[in-house]
Amino acid sequence: MVRFVFTVEDLARTRFAISPIWELTRSLVALRDPAYAALHVPWLRSLSGRLDGLPLERAIELAPSQGYVPDFLTPPPTGPLGSIQEDLAALRATPAEQIRSEMELFATQHPRVAIDRWLAHPRREAGALADVLEGFWERALAPVWPRIRAFLDADIAYRARQLAAGGPAALFEDLAAGVTWTEPHLDVVVPRHAATFDLAGRGLVLMPSAFAATRPMVGDREPWQPAVIYPARGIATLWEDAAPAPHGLARLLGATRAQVLADLAAPRSTTELSRRLELSAATTSHHLTALRDAGLVTGRREGRSVLYVRTSLGDALAGGGTA
Repeated sequence: MVRFVFTVEDLARTRFAISPIWELTRSLVALRDPAYAALHVPWLRSLSGRLDGLPLERAIELAPSQGYVPDFLTPPPTGPLGSIQEDLAALRATPAEQIRSEMELFATQHPRVAIDRWLAHPRREAGALADVLEGFWERALAPVWPRIRAFLDADIAYRARQLAAGGPAALFEDLAAGVTWTEPHLDVVVPRHAATFDLAGRGLVLMPSAFAATRPMVGDREPWQPAVIYPARGIATLWEDAAPAPHGLARLLGATRAQVLADLAAPRSTTELSRRLELSAATTSHHLTALRDAGLVTGRREGRSVLYVRTSLGDALAGGGTA
């Protein structure tokens, strides 16, 4: 068990983050061992033939389902949402001595992995690995990143509402199995790991993850700020298509408008909603405007798109307040 000891300042500095390279690295675990990540079988099936010619072996061997993974593979997020380009640049810039040290630690737990080339040419190997990961991202994750990103955004929006309504007890109550808040401690059950960390004003990073689907994990080694990575809320629905709207909601709002509201538990753009619900962009936009004017959804601009998500009132009407 890992225990994080909070002060009032730590609670104020606790923040959320989404890490593209963390999702990438953990997705390699699903690729390596589909039984470990059965929830992602639909995604794995979609990769058929798309990874041909990509030399993934060296990347996969550094991403075991259990045990230590070199920290330089997952540079810590510096803000709420990094980009994969920034993450890969940080990986390529990892100091040689850090790479050697972490690979030596990795070898103590995974002695079958040859590390001689990493010790002899650490920066060259890190650059080659980053190139492979970039290719994997473009082929395997970039096409589905808007869906994953929206799913993680929805989790953060829900947690933020919990924190605002009930403080840290409400925030941590259903974060993940094995996570317990007893003021001023946050306890996280982690296999074969026992430690206590006084946060001492550093705060905690909370990272929802699509590919850490079975249990929470912790980040507690420099240069990471102390972090808890946890399965995003409702992870089993990530690859599902839009579900029918509840019958009562359809009677109240009309079938199409109810369907739009029901599908906005996660932030979605007009384009994504149109695709998921098989509606024209004009029809989707019309219903979104009506729902927004009624206070049931809200929108925020992300780059060139506007992402819409249900408000608390919309959650209550759609029955979306339950996990």
